[in-house]
Amino acid sequence: MTTDLAPLEVATRLPRLRAALGDAEVDALIVTTLANVRYLTGFSGSAGVVVVTESAVMLTTDGRYRTQSAEQLAAVGVDAMVSIEIGDAQTQRDAVRALVTGATASRIGLEADSVTWSSQRRWAELMEEAGSLVPTTGVVEALREVKDPGEIARMGRAAAIADAALAEVLPLFADAGNRTLTELEFALALDTAMRRGGAEDRAFDTIVAAGPNSAKPHHQPTERPIRPGDPVVVDFGAIFEGYRSDMTRTFCIGGPPAGELARVFAVVADSQAKGVAAVAPGMAARDVDQVCRDVIAAAGWAERFEHGTGHGVGLDIHEAPTVSPQGTAILAAGVVVTVEPGVYLPGIGGVRIEDTLVVTEDGSRPLTTFTKDVAA
Repeated sequence: MTTDLAPLEVATRLPRLRAALGDAEVDALIVTTLANVRYLTGFSGSAGVVVVTESAVMLTTDGRYRTQSAEQLAAVGVDAMVSIEIGDAQTQRDAVRALVTGATASRIGLEADSVTWSSQRRWAELMEEAGSLVPTTGVVEALREVKDPGEIARMGRAAAIADAALAEVLPLFADAGNRTLTELEFALALDTAMRRGGAEDRAFDTIVAAGPNSAKPHHQPTERPIRPGDPVVVDFGAIFEGYRSDMTRTFCIGGPPAGELARVFAVVADSQAKGVAAVAPGMAARDVDQVCRDVIAAAGWAERFEHGTGHGVGLDIHEAPTVSPQGTAILAAGVVVTVEPGVYLPGIGGVRIEDTLVVTEDGSRPLTTFTKDVAA
């Protein structure tokens, strides 16, 4: 664990989860989503289940993680709160059933969004004599919406790594007219720079979309050359100690954009700036989306803004709250969201600008700070 950042407040999370079990109408919760397992215990292995009752918490995993699980729980200060059961699949299942049976939990919650149909059937058979299995949605995820200072610090570090990586590779665009620079080449250079700068991994598959490809919001990099005059959407992020960053910048190769594309750049920049200014405690997430959408609609491109304005970020790249017309959340201090409006014109190109913001007591502050200058 990094010592120069604020500590993660993991030990406070299990009491908060127990307090939420009543509203979820369960006596116990089986946590199978790996990001939620990590949030509650600090354990980052690829296999693990956490069981929470009113009186006990247990992590089950296999022998690959015997040492790692003990070290990670101790590192975040929950080793005295959480027992660990190591063994094969049957041993783990027996331990879960024994804990739930001993707690006399009659309603046992299972995270409905993270289990397959076959997994649900296995859990139902396992708990058949212990109690009734109840589907739950968003119980732990609701706790994750407001980040503690340690989480925000790690997301800030991830964002700083990404900012520095983009600054390192941006000069590659200067050679776009003199040699063959492809979308894939630029993406690989950016990914490598993030790793070199301290990232554990990419936060998601890096998007580099040049020319007409920039009109595809989630284009995957190809061997398509990047040419002078191209708009180039670069959407990427880093992971640092499990926490992610997310940023998009759109550049115009060789100088300022011209014609209709210049207007697209200006409108999206205005939309994004107004959306960023709207992020504040007490603001409805859907209203932030509407602020961005109104600017683009006024320019005549309402139908070309084809995704939500943003989303929460943390241990996952997309998590609550949703900043879209369907968003129901009211923003609060400590919530981290993106603001990323875009306009996409098929056959011409697209522009998206995105920052990750943490809501503060009196507004917000950006975690991503790279310049929005468009000429490259």
